[in-house]
Amino acid sequence: MPQYTAPLRDMQFVMHEVLDVVPALRELPSHADVDADLINQVCEEAGKFCAEVLFPINLSGDGEGCHYDPSTHAVTTPKGYKDAWVKYVDAGWPLLTAAPEYGGQGLPHLVGSAVHEMENAANQAWTMYPGLTQGVVELLSVHGSREQKDLYLPKLASGQWTGTMCLTEPHCGTDLGLIRSKAEPQDGGSYTLHGQKIFISSGEHDLAENIVHMVLAKLPGAPEGSKGISLFVVPKIVPDAQGNLGARNGIFCSGIEHKMGIHGNSTCQMTLDGATGWLVGEPNKGLAAMFVMMNGARLGVGMQSLGLTEVAYQNALAYAKDRLQMRALTGPKAPDKPADPIIVHPDVRRALLTARAWAEGGRFLAYWVALMLDQAHLHPDAEVRKDADDLVALLTPIVKAFITDNGFAAANECLQVFGGHGYIHEWGMEQYVRDARINLIYEGTNAIQALDLIGRKVLMDNGAKLKKFGRIVQDFIEAEGVNEAMQEFVNPLADLGDKVQKLTMELGLKAMQNREEIGAAAAPYLRVVGHLVFAYAFARMALVAQQKIAAGSTDAFYTAKLQTARFYFARLYPETAAAIRMARSGARSLMDTEAVFA
Repeated sequence: MPQYTAPLRDMQFVMHEVLDVVPALRELPSHADVDADLINQVCEEAGKFCAEVLFPINLSGDGEGCHYDPSTHAVTTPKGYKDAWVKYVDAGWPLLTAAPEYGGQGLPHLVGSAVHEMENAANQAWTMYPGLTQGVVELLSVHGSREQKDLYLPKLASGQWTGTMCLTEPHCGTDLGLIRSKAEPQDGGSYTLHGQKIFISSGEHDLAENIVHMVLAKLPGAPEGSKGISLFVVPKIVPDAQGNLGARNGIFCSGIEHKMGIHGNSTCQMTLDGATGWLVGEPNKGLAAMFVMMNGARLGVGMQSLGLTEVAYQNALAYAKDRLQMRALTGPKAPDKPADPIIVHPDVRRALLTARAWAEGGRFLAYWVALMLDQAHLHPDAEVRKDADDLVALLTPIVKAFITDNGFAAANECLQVFGGHGYIHEWGMEQYVRDARINLIYEGTNAIQALDLIGRKVLMDNGAKLKKFGRIVQDFIEAEGVNEAMQEFVNPLADLGDKVQKLTMELGLKAMQNREEIGAAAAPYLRVVGHLVFAYAFARMALVAQQKIAAGSTDAFYTAKLQTARFYFARLYPETAAAIRMARSGARSLMDTEAVFA
């Protein structure tokens, strides 16, 4: 019963009318020939693939889940998954953003992000298989040797092989400095690995002929903690130098997790029992190398929740227009029917507008960061690359944590619109709630993201990255501050910008006296900064909508954009007052609680 249509109109609005991405991309030599028609055509075709191939197996895949055979350590994905994979590979979708030297199409990250949003909306569990593979491609592109690149990248980029990241272990969770997996050097430059890894998404499956694992382990005599971690490439089946598959390697799935959601993706316990691996990058520098994949995964998780927010909203909206229940408070709106559709009720509209606003604000943020990622990698001007890289670093924890917090809240609101039917599997809404919940946890919990934002991205450089974003906001405020029609959007944006600046200085001073003040303030601080980003996003989108209307457009899209922006500032933005107060409340109410936990 669920449905999904790619939100192409809003995607094009953000890319072409607000961000004006084509001139920005044409400043990058490798993307000089990219135009709006190409971007739109790719997105349109991807939308069809997602709606026609991936979406129909989402609900059934959730109900069936993956199957593990302990006698062979094999995992079978749900019915339809492998067929979808074949269609995906045959159509060339894995090659979209891969480098041309490895058979890729070389399109911008921005285009890949837009496609990724639609894939996640259609089927998050399935999309995790190619999503992680793309991360391995990016990691090896940066840190792999020439031999590793030539051997692995063509197969991974094409989808012939898939990839994973093997980080955490049963005893250590996020604290990777505690890992116990060991790697012993062997003659010929290889290593033998032993250990256990858990929560490995896509660790074993039947979609592709080989799986390439990126594994963190420690060498003999390595320093303690995270400074002693090395990174290894460990294929499921060892290939020869030409990529021909040979012997089965000593890495295997020893069980799959029975999870709350994403049932169609195999979350595996992996055993390394004398597995052969090869060092990637320098010894004891593996965690720094793995951050290429981890940061990409954090942006990818934000796209997962963006997709879920959109599809949950679409289904809740359709239901609210069709479901009859009671009469409007101001009198019947459908007098020819026994009751009015529930969309006439204020709180139903609040729930729908909440989801829509979180989706539209998240789309702006995600696409903007993707554009800056392209600039950080490819712009010919070093200063532009540096500024873009700093902004991507600042905004990555916000993409991961703010969008996923909002996405889970949106899925819950949309389920509530369905009432009791939302709690029933075949309507699809309860799956979105369950699937969305993991996004707050993996790739670094949202609490870790909050600590990263305030500690590493803001205070560690004395606010330099935050000031770069602040200058962008301030330039917009100065440009539109005299525009009377924009006051309802510019004034709250300016007010919050001042408050963020003061709050940051206050927390920085507190941290000098007591580092626990940062831990206590981190989560509400991220919510405040996230709202600053969204306030900027909605102000920019509102400006474009106003300009289009003033120029004579009668397209209801622009009126809807203004109405959504007004809802955001009226109903969601006020969270900042409470979050600022919580951030300022200090650590004592949390840490001076020994009697509570005795």
